[in-house]
Amino acid sequence: MEAKINNITDPDRTSVDRWKNLKGPHATRETRMEVVAWIAVCLFDCRLEGGFIRDWVVGNYSSKPPNLPINQWVTFHPTNGLPMIDKDVVPSDLDVHLPALKQFDVEAFIDNLYSYGITAKLYRQDWRYVLLIDENYKTGPFTIDLIEPHIALTHDRIDFDVSNLSLEKLYTRDLGMRVDITGGSHPIPLETIVENIRKNRFQVLRPIDGENGPNTSGTVAERIEKMKRRGWTQIGEPWYFIPNPPPNYNAILVPYPTTTALYQNIVTAIQKIAGARVLSIEQIKNPDIESLYENMKRTIARECPNDDPNERELFHGTSGKAIEGIINRGYDDRYFSPNGAWGKLEIFFSFR
Repeated sequence: MEAKINNITDPDRTSVDRWKNLKGPHATRETRMEVVAWIAVCLFDCRLEGGFIRDWVVGNYSSKPPNLPINQWVTFHPTNGLPMIDKDVVPSDLDVHLPALKQFDVEAFIDNLYSYGITAKLYRQDWRYVLLIDENYKTGPFTIDLIEPHIALTHDRIDFDVSNLSLEKLYTRDLGMRVDITGGSHPIPLETIVENIRKNRFQVLRPIDGENGPNTSGTVAERIEKMKRRGWTQIGEPWYFIPNPPPNYNAILVPYPTTTALYQNIVTAIQKIAGARVLSIEQIKNPDIESLYENMKRTIARECPNDDPNERELFHGTSGKAIEGIINRGYDDRYFSPNGAWGKLEIFFSFR
């Protein structure tokens, strides 16, 4: 694994070494993908992410369609015309985020590919470039997505733990995470992700069917089925990971997916109140308050039988002017109305 990371992230890698991966007797489609990734990462300061790291760099997985000729691996999307690699080709593509602090010249990038004898066809969308690489080369074609940096900033939700890896220039032995999932109430360290990849298993990090609703193209459920068809096993129950807010903010509000059981349970409970109607449900992400809460829960758990603090989810109503304070500083139980719909805000734990 370290050798593959170095092949992509070491700017001092020799030209002889790169040519071996491109044209040598042991060159493969995957080693040619490594060279393209090296050009993007080391010459154009991009960041490599996604399935290529999972499948090839860490997992060493490679598969081809058994009964499909190489010249039929590529099809084109009927709506946007973008090239698509057959779903049975693993790894299928390279996902690259363009640098935020440096101007990216796609023509210069293509020129660099041609200097290595790598052919490329350019396709453009509003938020990314898509290049079809090695369309007619003997080892087989692949694509590279070059994603604009302003779009990369909004890609802070992840479907699976094993799809959350990244590689950057000069980090020649280290894997990185696209989104830090090592904190919070369900931390997943990097070592666990690597182990999961090598054991063909994955943890779902957002509600199944996501925010697009059921039966929608590209839903989380479809991606789960795709992983399972490839022999991967889903572990644990799905949980909704929300990254921490930017450094200048105490908290962020995130719309909660309507397809989740929690959303539906809240709606059902609220509808029992005369005249009440749910307009939207948003989840608060406040790392400071969450840390205090988890520390208190652990303290109370140590005093409870079987370390069970008997945690319960409760309702609390308030007026609009108090919402900002709750978002940024949490609940203050000194302020309550005993005549409110739920009375005094109760402590979130009870002893047995």
